Amino acid sequence: NSSESHNCAKSILTSDRLQIVVTLSEFFNETWEAANCANCLKNNSEGLSNSTEEFLDLFNKSLTCFEHNLQGQGIDLSPNNYTEVCKNCNETYTKLNDLYNHLQRMNRQGGESAHSAHLCIDVEDAMNITRKLWSRTFNCSLPCSDTVPVIAVSSFILFLPIVFYLSSFLHSKQKKRILILPKRIQSNANLVNIQEKYS
Repeated sequence: NSSESHNCAKSILTSDRLQIVVTLSEFFNETWEAANCANCLKNNSEGLSNSTEEFLDLFNKSLTCFEHNLQGQGIDLSPNNYTEVCKNCNETYTKLNDLYNHLQRMNRQGGESAHSAHLCIDVEDAMNITRKLWSRTFNCSLPCSDTVPVIAVSSFILFLPIVFYLSSFLHSKQKKRILILPKRIQSNANLVNIQEKYS
């Protein structure tokens, strides 16, 4: 029916007691919103955004790298020995992780999709899967890039008390105790001792 009248839409959508069409429509709309699906699409929703396609491509490369290096290690692979995976897939995983962090920053500023808040659920789930595999399953870790600044700041804070006490010691006026010698005559006991020595 090509009619756009309100009565026509009402009779089609709400004709049954359960209003199944309206209920399903609301369910899918709520799911779409809760999953932030629009954040994976271009502004006009013609397809996936360039950044989402780039992320999914890197995600697939990471999984392929994991699988390839696991096969190369043979059957006798112990649960904690995934050194080949960590070594050979480090570059791919680092790129994926950096891209994800970049997408998060971009999304907070209203990136390609012009929607703010979270990334779409597909990207977040893909990154969660990869991080669990990388850290929990393979026991791999990325070197922390902030190590040098953290050590520098920690050292500075540790030396602050030493600098404080040293500067307060050097710049404060130290009162020296001056001993005043008594001007009274020495006791008789001392004179007796002197006389005994000479006798």
